[in-house]
Amino acid sequence: MSEKPHGDTAPSRRALLGWGGAGLALGAAAVGGTVAVAGAGEDERSAPDGVVPFHGRHQAGIATPVQDRLHFAAFDVKTKDRAELVRMLKGWTRAAERMTAGRTVGEGAYGGIPEAPPDDTGEALGLPASRLTLTVGFGPSLFDDRFGLAGRRPDALADLPKFPGDNLDPARGGGDLCVQACADDPQVAVHAIRNLTRIGFGTVAIRWSQLGFGKTSSTTPEAHTPRNLFGFKDGTRNIAGTDTASLDKHVWAGGKGAGWMEGGSYLVARRIRMNVETWDRTSLQEQEDVFGRDKQRGAAVGKSKEHDEPFLKAMKPDSHVRLAHPDSNGGAAMLRRGYSFTDGTDGLGRLDAGLFFLAYQSDPRTGFVPVQTALARSDALNEYIQHVGSALFAVPPGVRGEDDWWGRALFT
Repeated sequence: MSEKPHGDTAPSRRALLGWGGAGLALGAAAVGGTVAVAGAGEDERSAPDGVVPFHGRHQAGIATPVQDRLHFAAFDVKTKDRAELVRMLKGWTRAAERMTAGRTVGEGAYGGIPEAPPDDTGEALGLPASRLTLTVGFGPSLFDDRFGLAGRRPDALADLPKFPGDNLDPARGGGDLCVQACADDPQVAVHAIRNLTRIGFGTVAIRWSQLGFGKTSSTTPEAHTPRNLFGFKDGTRNIAGTDTASLDKHVWAGGKGAGWMEGGSYLVARRIRMNVETWDRTSLQEQEDVFGRDKQRGAAVGKSKEHDEPFLKAMKPDSHVRLAHPDSNGGAAMLRRGYSFTDGTDGLGRLDAGLFFLAYQSDPRTGFVPVQTALARSDALNEYIQHVGSALFAVPPGVRGEDDWWGRALFT
């Protein structure tokens, strides 16, 4: 027997079929996803081990311990109807509550009316929650005249400047909305994006997406530091998810100038191509000079342990660590959640591989922009990398309860 989440008054799919047949049910799903999340579902996944709480002051998936896999998707909004977009965001929120708890969307993947598609696509059946988190953001292009949001765009959501060396592909950047799905199982992450995309059919469409593996940063510094595709430890000095003071200073946005962003954050996403074939023919000494760290232990130049405080002047002036360090950038810091990627070849016999860089900060103008400006000008690593995709999003605060929804403060 199915049940409804508290505060959800949307009619069930079976009720809609009773009113007007399968066509009515499908039409209702297309305009906002209310049908797709109406019931609690008879078809649950396995016991919800590894569940990350969905509700809270901040969205999960930012300071949360970084999971092993990523599916990131940016969307273009196709409707001009504000009410339709709001209905979809409500539907997304209700579906996300269920999927992050290890449950199926709506009434499940089977057992429903044969004449209508199931509410859940089913590929995550039998899989645990796998620490799935879903994080939503709003791009600068959403703040136009379509939805009456032009006056609500935060100053911090200013377009990123063009940096020296950028070779950005418009097809791999931008977007009105984004969803970051992180999980320890890639199928769970893909399932989440797929079901949100289906709920939003007709309202939004995927603009671009990125799969990621092998986290390249950690929010748990006591754990083993992961390595990037160049073989170096990455994220040694990343902000810890338990460091409340640093999170408040560098990650969480205040409400000044945009009260709806209180408790949110700003996300910079950059697709960085790594020329691994060139790197693999580079001497070990040069590799270590480029980064300013020992490849085996991750220790800074002249130090013996990874977490020893680096002496920046001992590094070469163009070393990556020296240029990116907060002391070289007026104290600028970000919380990074990057992932490695390999997407086939480039047609010239080289791997299309690299880093999908994700960084959260309280204001990109004082976080990402000054750091990337310094790196773009003189980083020795630029010989081996190129930024080919870019996007910026305002990530609103978390969903506080069952009657709240993603973006409520912005739209109301």
